[in-house]
Amino acid sequence: MESLAVVENGKSSAVGKSGEASTPPRRGFFIAQVVLRLLTIAFMAAAIAVMVNAKQTIEIFTLPITVRYGNLSAFKFLVGANAVICGFSLLSLIFISISHKGRKSDHSFLVYLHDLVMMVLSMSACAAAIAVGYVGQYGQEKATWYSVCENVKMFCNNALASIVLSIFGFFCLFILTIMAALNLKSL
Repeated sequence: MESLAVVENGKSSAVGKSGEASTPPRRGFFIAQVVLRLLTIAFMAAAIAVMVNAKQTIEIFTLPITVRYGNLSAFKFLVGANAVICGFSLLSLIFISISHKGRKSDHSFLVYLHDLVMMVLSMSACAAAIAVGYVGQYGQEKATWYSVCENVKMFCNNALASIVLSIFGFFCLFILTIMAALNLKSL
């Protein structure tokens, strides 16, 4: 497939065999970054909202016991990590929007480093929450830890939904990290 570079009004675009101008690759990269960062913010914010509102009260021997995310340190870590990721993803969205001028940014390494750190933070928070959720769902008989999700199904279902939303956010960050690495490689 042949393509020619056409320069009009100081801007270049690729022209394929059909003669139609296509969008420059940098613009597609920028749009993909913006969409993935917005999805990350949306998934993480939704995960926070679901987890913070996850609570259930049960009675054991006529004593009311309320189970909420704050009772489990792994779930508090998940909420805190998701909040940090939301905030820094918003800042990075603003940063790439300001620095985008249709050319390769001099700040590509900083964007890559940011995405990598946020992805690792997300992965560690999801792993901790999954481990606690697994023990809550299935127990650990050898350690004499018994399943509690039979008694607090609504709480466990909300926690599971929050973890799944966090995992979707993690995959957005994973793709952003790969994109940033490929962008560094092409410099």
